[in-house]
Amino acid sequence: MADEKTILVGKSAAGQEVLTLALANRHGLVTGATGTGKTVTLQEIAEGLSKAGVPVFTADIKGDLSGISVRGQGKDALVKRANEIGIPHAPDQFPTIFWDVFGEEGHPVRATVSEMGPLLLSRLLDLNETQEGVINIVFRIADDNHWPLIDMKDLRAVLVYVAEQSSQIKMQYGNVTNESVGAIQRQLLILENQGAVKFFGEPALQISDFMRVDANGRGFINILAADKLMQKPRLYATFLLWMLSELFEQLPEVGDPEKPKLVFFFDEAHLLFTDAPAALLSAIEQVVRLIRSKGVGVYFVTQNPLDVPDRVLAQLGNRVQHALRAFTPRDQKAVKAAARTFRQNPKIDTATVITQLNIGEALVSMLEGNGVPSIVQRTLIAPPMAQVGPITPDQRAALMAQSPVRGKYDIAIDNESAYEILQKRRQMAEAPAQQASQSGGIGGVLGSVLGGLSGPRTTASGRPSNRMSTGELIVRNVVAGAARTVGNTIARDLIRGVLGGFTRN
Repeated sequence: MADEKTILVGKSAAGQEVLTLALANRHGLVTGATGTGKTVTLQEIAEGLSKAGVPVFTADIKGDLSGISVRGQGKDALVKRANEIGIPHAPDQFPTIFWDVFGEEGHPVRATVSEMGPLLLSRLLDLNETQEGVINIVFRIADDNHWPLIDMKDLRAVLVYVAEQSSQIKMQYGNVTNESVGAIQRQLLILENQGAVKFFGEPALQISDFMRVDANGRGFINILAADKLMQKPRLYATFLLWMLSELFEQLPEVGDPEKPKLVFFFDEAHLLFTDAPAALLSAIEQVVRLIRSKGVGVYFVTQNPLDVPDRVLAQLGNRVQHALRAFTPRDQKAVKAAARTFRQNPKIDTATVITQLNIGEALVSMLEGNGVPSIVQRTLIAPPMAQVGPITPDQRAALMAQSPVRGKYDIAIDNESAYEILQKRRQMAEAPAQQASQSGGIGGVLGSVLGGLSGPRTTASGRPSNRMSTGELIVRNVVAGAARTVGNTIARDLIRGVLGGFTRN
């Protein structure tokens, strides 16, 4: 029976199937064909976690999960399912915070370029190995000079600096070609056109805001509006991987707590692994393997178990498998692969049952007290108690107005960073030469002297003339060159004085 240490998943012939809270950080997998009930299962598990005081983060691909924030209704189908399982249908609602990378259907989610890091940024930009090397040089130079990389214009500014100073930096950092920088700039333009410019900036998201509990002890369910984000699948996958990386880096080691500190659902998980380079797959595997000791459970939601690499699949202990269709050879392979991942039940033919499951049914195998997967069971999934389906825009707006993070992220802030620092540096370098040019400088003084010696100029007809003699032109060019040299020297001295804190460290 489900109790305060477990979450009800559904009912099988063997009794109630439950997710043990102490083992919920051992990760999980929810799979099944479109329309078989994955989203409802996700909502039901999220509700149970919230009741247990565990915060949840999940992407909302179609808008359906937003209903978890509104009290459900006693619809006949839901009441009937509750009676079949042997539980009362008690309509409920759960504390919810809405987020949106584009800031339209939730609080804006932002990260700095520095937080994203060179590996994930290269993945986001779809760079080759050489171009990724240039991005690493950009990050290293910015770090060495204490130039904060906050937004896209910071990244562009340092890229320009690296290209201009390529001959000076290649001995220390490596070779940088204009072709590589140009290719990266073009990829940045594509990313900006997709709206990613809104994602990079400040105030940056604080991971602690995903880990809130309300006054009643229920964990907040953080819902990322992903219907528009899904149109940029690489941005979607990179964003969620960045979140996992931030959780891994920021949270302390807690071992195996009585319940997770956060459970993270990664919907449409195949987007994370499609065309991912080996280095990225290795990083994902490492994060998934080690993040459980931080008290974080990661649940991948996807159509096909083959979407998840074997090295990651091996880390996912709790399994819910909805129906798969075996119409093609690949589908048949997926069915067999899914069947092999379960601890077999001698009473059922797992591979056959996978193709026969009804909507709202699933094969379930959860980790038991000793950390061993339970025997797979054909299970009726418990019904959610909150609303099933999307909420209205007015309901969303009302909930956002009551949000505990209202006003914290809604207005973007443009602090001084690499772009502004390099702009000042450039202006300071150009200022002395401009002043010399405007006031005449040394050239002006000599010019006045030379002008006085030469006297007023006239044409053959006796009219005044501004035309300089050949000798005067030569003197003017020499003097102008000297003025530029002096101006550049003065500018460098000023830069060393003003930016000494950056260049010395």
